[in-house]
Amino acid sequence: MSDAAQPTAAEVRAAAEAVKTALDRHLAAVERRSGEDDPAVYDAFNQLAAAAEAYDELLYDRYDEVTPFEIPGADDTLPPYTGPEEPSALSVLIRRDYAVAEPQRLMAHARRIEAADEESTDMDASGTVHGALSLLFGEFEPDEIASRHKEFGLEEGDSTLWVTAADEAADPGEWLEAPFEQVDPQSVVCRFDVSAVFDDEFDDDLDDDDDDDEEEDGGDADGDAAELDEDLAAELDEDDTEDGGTEGDGTEGDGTEGDGAEGDGPGDTAVPARLEADR
Repeated sequence: MSDAAQPTAAEVRAAAEAVKTALDRHLAAVERRSGEDDPAVYDAFNQLAAAAEAYDELLYDRYDEVTPFEIPGADDTLPPYTGPEEPSALSVLIRRDYAVAEPQRLMAHARRIEAADEESTDMDASGTVHGALSLLFGEFEPDEIASRHKEFGLEEGDSTLWVTAADEAADPGEWLEAPFEQVDPQSVVCRFDVSAVFDDEFDDDLDDDDDDDEEEDGGDADGDAAELDEDLAAELDEDDTEDGGTEGDGTEGDGTEGDGAEGDGPGDTAVPARLEADR
């Protein structure tokens, strides 16, 4: 960033003061909260997050420094529920994203749909990707496409499902022109998100656990190997000792050669001894 675009020291100082003010307001809201999901606490939290983010950016632009704080953005969580306690109507909002991974496969399915539809007047729709998509979603329910997306040449992306509550159901055709613009986040009863981001975080956690297990297993394996080496060495020493005692007896004591050398001769003592053993 050029010097001309850098914030002034006074702007950074003002942003720091704004963080202090937001901290005081957040603490005051927490101290006066009326319940676990007090909207005032939620608003104070968002103001504090915005002030901290602004200060962090100015601090970095001016001094190339950052703060040690990581505050989740307002989009990461839903506001507290303030909808009806006993809703008589609900809306389910679903968004599913796909990438067209195999256009030829998609259009091949669209041609089959076209061929099976005898009443179809537009036989060229399957020749384009957007036409093929129109045929596909006109033929199959969204849930079926979601379960068979690979078969249709699609690659699954992020998806989300929101359930919102209301006191009464909307009138027919009331929201068709702008179906997603009248959603009140504070009326959301529950929300379910699916994203590859969550899978990556889970895989990273698994990799960390595997690394820890390998380190522990490696340490145990080294210890077991050392114990096996010690046991093997002890057994070899015992075998050497036993072999050494046998040779000594044969030379100096009751062995065949010893008796033969000091007695009447090798032939007189050695052969009867072996025969006696055979008997």
